[in-house]
Amino acid sequence: MAISKAMIVFPLLCFLFSTISTLSHPNTLVCNETEKRALLSFKHALFDPAHRLSSWSTHEDCCGWNGVYCHNITSRVIKLDLMNPDSYNFSLRGDVSPALLQLEFFNYLDLSWNDFGGTPIPSFLGSMRSLTYLDLHCASFGGLIPPQLGNLSNLQYLSVGSGYSFYEPQLYVENLGWISHLSSLEFLLMFEVDLQREVHWLESTSMLSSLSKLYLVACELDNMSPSLGYVNFTSLTVLDLRWNHFNHEIPNWLFNLSTSHIPLNELHLSYNQLTGQIPEYIGNLSSLTSLSLNSNRLNGTLPSSLWLLSNLELLFIGNNSLADTISEVHVNKLSKLKHFGMSSASLIFKVKSNWVPAFQLEGLWMSTCQIGPNFPTWLQTQTSLRYLDISKSGIVDIAPKWFWKWASHNDLSIDLSDNQISGNLSGVLLNNTYIDLRSNCFMGELPRLSPQVSVLNMANNSFSGPISPFLCEKLNGKSNLEMLDMSTNNLSEELSHCWTYWKSLTHLNLGNNNLSGKIPDSLGSLFELEALHLHNNSLSGDIPPSLRNCKSLGLLDLGGNNFQEIYQAGWRVDDSGGSQFKIKQINWNIPPEICQLSSYNIGYYENLKLVIKGKESEYGSILKFVRSIDLSSNDLSGSIPTEISSLSGLEFLNLSCNNLMGSIPEKMGRMKALESLDLSRNHLSEDEDFQGIDVIDENEGSEIPWFYTGMGLGFIVGFWGVCGALLFKKAWRHAYFQFLYRVKDWVYVAIADKSIIVTGIVPASPFSCGGKCRLVLPNVMPWRCSSQHGDRMEVEGNVVGGSHTSTRAGKGGVVSAACRYGRAVFVHQGEDRFGYSS
Repeated sequence: MAISKAMIVFPLLCFLFSTISTLSHPNTLVCNETEKRALLSFKHALFDPAHRLSSWSTHEDCCGWNGVYCHNITSRVIKLDLMNPDSYNFSLRGDVSPALLQLEFFNYLDLSWNDFGGTPIPSFLGSMRSLTYLDLHCASFGGLIPPQLGNLSNLQYLSVGSGYSFYEPQLYVENLGWISHLSSLEFLLMFEVDLQREVHWLESTSMLSSLSKLYLVACELDNMSPSLGYVNFTSLTVLDLRWNHFNHEIPNWLFNLSTSHIPLNELHLSYNQLTGQIPEYIGNLSSLTSLSLNSNRLNGTLPSSLWLLSNLELLFIGNNSLADTISEVHVNKLSKLKHFGMSSASLIFKVKSNWVPAFQLEGLWMSTCQIGPNFPTWLQTQTSLRYLDISKSGIVDIAPKWFWKWASHNDLSIDLSDNQISGNLSGVLLNNTYIDLRSNCFMGELPRLSPQVSVLNMANNSFSGPISPFLCEKLNGKSNLEMLDMSTNNLSEELSHCWTYWKSLTHLNLGNNNLSGKIPDSLGSLFELEALHLHNNSLSGDIPPSLRNCKSLGLLDLGGNNFQEIYQAGWRVDDSGGSQFKIKQINWNIPPEICQLSSYNIGYYENLKLVIKGKESEYGSILKFVRSIDLSSNDLSGSIPTEISSLSGLEFLNLSCNNLMGSIPEKMGRMKALESLDLSRNHLSEDEDFQGIDVIDENEGSEIPWFYTGMGLGFIVGFWGVCGALLFKKAWRHAYFQFLYRVKDWVYVAIADKSIIVTGIVPASPFSCGGKCRLVLPNVMPWRCSSQHGDRMEVEGNVVGGSHTSTRAGKGGVVSAACRYGRAVFVHQGEDRFGYSS
């Protein structure tokens, strides 16, 4: 018997020893060969530009691959975590292979923050019954969310979202009934999923008895069933319905959620259109730690029960129509408060000067809230504050000396803009990442700067003195400054030569000052520069050749200066992204290589006025999408460089009101993206000696007030003088309608709203007439056109069609023909100019 017991115990001990050894050395595991092949098939269906899956090789154990996790004992693949940890450039792309179905014990899949190009979520995922975790959030899937996901009865975590909204179609759900079958679901997030077809979303989600956290953010929802008194969310602790379209009062059923055995902790209803008052019943949610109701249409006063929610750590009520006065008595019970937002012009925050709050804030947002006129001294009691926004808050006071020292110790992002805060900042050390002091009354010389500052906006103040001491003080470390705006001050003397200290700058604005001298060569060391504003100063001299090193430069504004020298060195301009190249009131030739300067999609908030197709528009948030060059109203001379045709992505080009001479480059016909070209009011012609036709008076525009004065009288006289004559003179009527028939093509083209006004002559070289169009040239200029590749040529007037033919119209004659120049159709624009539309 003893021997038989030993025979049984010994193998058991060996098994336990081997198990412990395996658990102690997980690197000895070898994955299942079938699952290894399945993962390789999955990889082959993906595009991996960042080589995140480089470890996935036939020569390696798949349990050691990046993102692959195996069971410690069985070595079977149980988890695949391929969340993109970085930017869009590291995204996995391609297709999700059904080879994943071969992973028998697979229960965790995370493909979030990748880019699957708007392809549908694979329906086969609904067959992976062992899944407990599925994260497809911001992975750029599109189309119908497959209802087969309702088969995942073991699923506890589900997160889906469109991510990159420019993909079509957006993720959507027609019927959310399948969600009620996920009986184990505890976490549900849908972000930018179109649920507007689903009117019973509340009934479907409330059937999930295990659901603890529900996020339906930006899902096009418009009804929260405000008439319901009770909804059966038995386990809900977080409800987030931000960025939807609810346009009714806050429903009463929300305040009954506290009657369940698991109380509601977070309620987020911001960025909707909720109306009415905040109900007094809000006090029923006594366990709330986060409440955000900002950016709705709520009105009335704040309920007294709101200030009894003593567990609140986050409270956002701003950007509504609420009107009330809040004192220290209201907020004293909110001792746990960390994030407080009440930005609203109709809210007043009035506390005693010696008030010491019971809370320690991490973020305070009180923009437009009336907290002035005195500077809030209670801020110095907040030692954990990281975000401070008291812009437009009616402060008319001197910034206290303690503020800057206190702020520098807190690593604080500061926004004091649009107040009347004054003070002399000479010698003050600014040591915060983000500092916005614009539109105040600060004065004196510029402050000192630490390497930690990333964004500094001091525009529209009264700073004075030279800029050199500010820029040339040696920093204790590498500068992180990316944006510097000191425009609209009284800064004087020359620009500094110390720009090499600030190589991280991307946006620099020194416009509207009294700066003089030349642009220093060291500005060309700002290789990351995207926008440069030096307008309205007294700068002179050359534009330094070193600026061509700023290959990310997308916006250059040098208007209102005294540049007189002619600059011939090369600029490098490219059309790799949206840009605006704007130089006003400068006298120089267009450099022949202006077409190779790298442009950039501007991310910082820039505002710029562009005149496109005769209409002045201001671009702000969409400036980064504009591709244009505006060199109008300067003293530019010489010819248009042929290299400009290399800007194949250029959409707007304005060279009007200059002294350009010579011919229009024939290669401009290759600029297929061009929508607006203005070359008017120059001296362009076929012959270089030709001086052009003067069509503009330097004082043009001085008659504009008289023009408006006579508009009413002119309408009466013009209407009856013309229309009356047409009614009673048959011959005139026939001539008029014949004229309308002859310009029908011009009307057709004009509807496209892509017009180009040009003064000059068609390029001398032959070009392809690719379809029907009309060409009207100035009476005294020769022209040439060729019909190629069998294109149809229609001719009107004294014109002989054919290749390389030319003619000269007689006095008062009109030359017209049918020609196409690239995408451009030539049309009549007046007796002494021509234009074309595309």
